[in-house]
Amino acid sequence: MRKTVFVVDDNDTNLSKAEESLEDIYDVMTIPSGARLFAILKKVKPDLILLDIEMPEMDGFQVLEQLRQEKDYKNIPVVFLTGVRSPEVEARCFESGAVDFVTKPFSTPVLLNRVKLHTDVHLLIKEHTEKLEKSHQNMIFIMADLVENRDSGTGGHIERTSEYVKVLVAEMQKKGVYSEEIKEWDSEMMSICAILHDIGKIGVSDTILNKPGRLTEEEFSMMKSHASNGAKLITRVIARNGEDEFLQNALLFAEYHHESWDGSGYPHGRKGLEIPIQGRVMAIADVYDALISERPYKPAFSHEKAVDIIMEDSGKRFDPEIANVFQAIHEQFKSVQLTIRGK
Repeated sequence: MRKTVFVVDDNDTNLSKAEESLEDIYDVMTIPSGARLFAILKKVKPDLILLDIEMPEMDGFQVLEQLRQEKDYKNIPVVFLTGVRSPEVEARCFESGAVDFVTKPFSTPVLLNRVKLHTDVHLLIKEHTEKLEKSHQNMIFIMADLVENRDSGTGGHIERTSEYVKVLVAEMQKKGVYSEEIKEWDSEMMSICAILHDIGKIGVSDTILNKPGRLTEEEFSMMKSHASNGAKLITRVIARNGEDEFLQNALLFAEYHHESWDGSGYPHGRKGLEIPIQGRVMAIADVYDALISERPYKPAFSHEKAVDIIMEDSGKRFDPEIANVFQAIHEQFKSVQLTIRGK
């Protein structure tokens, strides 16, 4: 499959020369400005961008800075095109995040060589990263299954809640709810982080997890410890492996999903915006699934009843803005639980 290369330059001669050099091997799109580049990126994502530095309005460094701020574009490899030859410019090229630079006027063999090198390397890195991520995800599912298999009353809970989180986050982004806090979120990744929200139950006794009736006050206190225990477990993993965006989010889902908007939750009794947004999102997903599921101490409520209960607790148990998003898409929650239970 042919790879796509964008050439961004305000000089028509340079655009023509680059296209002639590459068109036999690559799908080449010539673009006269940085502003035009961002308009085209909304429709086509290239495998590599050849980017002129000296351009009016937005120079190459400004274009690259904006690319790196956009989650959909930040990993596209960029090779600078420059007519300026100096150690300072070369250093700045690499410091800004470019993978390479080609001096103008360029020759066809040199340009082809650089483009091939970086498209091939980028593909190898992408494939290796995807394999690591898949391995990472498989380990997470195994850990979550260990917990769920010990708790006979919550079959399918982890899979369902993780999907609820995905649809809820996606709709929040669509509606601009807490847009600053979640603009960089990937709803798919967040749903995987949410899988670990009950990991702390691994430290709760089987007798308590599988008790066929209501828990005593002491037993409930031990059950509640799963939120802080989960945070401690993930913190230990972070301490061993270093800072990691995935684990940091998973920690917040685990530690804060039982906090309440009015401050009546646990383990910290935080209220309102003091509760990390991961916990506020997870709270709705977690409670909805508990309501529509049968437990030894209660029957399964209907989807409609569960929606009513959550909306009655908006502003008390739940963040009212997130609850409103849930209300708008509650049918998607119903579809998720019917699909997963039908597997």
